[in-house]
Amino acid sequence: MRFPLSLGAYRLATLLATPLSGVLLSLRLNKAKEDPLRIEERRGVASLERPQGPLVWLHGASVGEALSLLPLIDRITRSGCSALVTTGTITSARLLAQRLPPGGLHQYAPLDAPRFMRRFFEHWQPDVALIAESELWPNMIVEARRAGVPLVMVNARMSARSYARWRKARTFIQALLGRVDLCLAQSQADAERLADLGAPDVRMTGNLKFDAPAPPADRQELAALSGLTSGRQIWVAASTHAGEERLAAEAHMKLAETFPDALTLIAPRHPSRGEAIRAELEAMGLNCALRSRGERPGRETAVYICDTIGELGIFYRLAGVVMVGKSFNNDGGQNPIEAAKLAC
Repeated sequence: MRFPLSLGAYRLATLLATPLSGVLLSLRLNKAKEDPLRIEERRGVASLERPQGPLVWLHGASVGEALSLLPLIDRITRSGCSALVTTGTITSARLLAQRLPPGGLHQYAPLDAPRFMRRFFEHWQPDVALIAESELWPNMIVEARRAGVPLVMVNARMSARSYARWRKARTFIQALLGRVDLCLAQSQADAERLADLGAPDVRMTGNLKFDAPAPPADRQELAALSGLTSGRQIWVAASTHAGEERLAAEAHMKLAETFPDALTLIAPRHPSRGEAIRAELEAMGLNCALRSRGERPGRETAVYICDTIGELGIFYRLAGVVMVGKSFNNDGGQNPIEAAKLAC
């Protein structure tokens, strides 16, 4: 399949920009967005050996996509294949370290430059690639096809906003989707949009997130926190983004007028924001405890900031009411399914 001019220009631009990758990665390191011990993975340099036998490569952007892939990963590894999972965030890497089954491996996804992607495929030589949701990185797709790796989009989606944008760059998106062997869409609307933009084989299979198990909880830790918070009215503001913690704090103060012993749990989407959230809420006059510091919620604690990874299952089980973040700016919201599975 020939490249349209737009895709050829993208590949040339990313090739020429490859020497600048060090600057980009240094900036991200300074912002604590990269793991310094695994930074070379972002250049396609593997930190693990390829296991013997069949290997399925699964790619998702961050936490939500990684969690949605867990049922597939479990089935793949139980069938005797190895599952290589790539993501792009530290949070997702830490979560997968806790949740991957035996036979599952994690690497950071390479930056989308031809040289890095080619190096990745030369080492891992996957038998098939499963790309989650809408991760349409051009060099990733082109180099996968060049390496002879079948490409499948799983849990594929195409929002109305993205569809309108891609229609203005139809030749570019057609060149990408035309290289995808099979597209398994979340909904009929997603399937129709993807087919219209050039995906050759589209099927509607539903949302993988409904198949994911409820988030786990450490029994001892759940019992300890249940004892510390016994008798209190508890609710969770989960996966919050900047600005939403203040709204949760205002809701807490209103709630405390009726329930003086109320306890609000705030689990930020990005745990690194924990200290900043505490400073903001304490400036509002609220007594806070920070979980990442090993602090426990006392009777005087109004807000417990749960700035850790992989513990939402504990907090959902403590509370019967959950507000899922990214919900106040008309931006779609984070995943409410995990909370619903625990009857919140």
